Amino acid sequence: MITPRRGTGLVPGRWVKSSRSTDATNCVEVRVDDDVYRVRDTKDRGAGPILLFSSPQWRAFVAGVKAGEFD
Repeated sequence: MITPRRGTGLVPGRWVKSSRSTDATNCVEVRVDDDVYRVRDTKDRGAGPILLFSSPQWRAFVAGVKAGEFD
């Protein structure tokens, strides 16, 4: 049985579309494997770059997004 990581909604080994994505031109997907978080542009489907984050980096990034640091 595959279960989501507690508190993240992410299932290890599966790409998940961001709930903040608006449409096909403005979408990102996130995947977690072990303690590495990967982010990619949905329309590239792996053909483009993938950003890698460690768990502490991911938590800091998400906190920054929620705080509006990137608006």
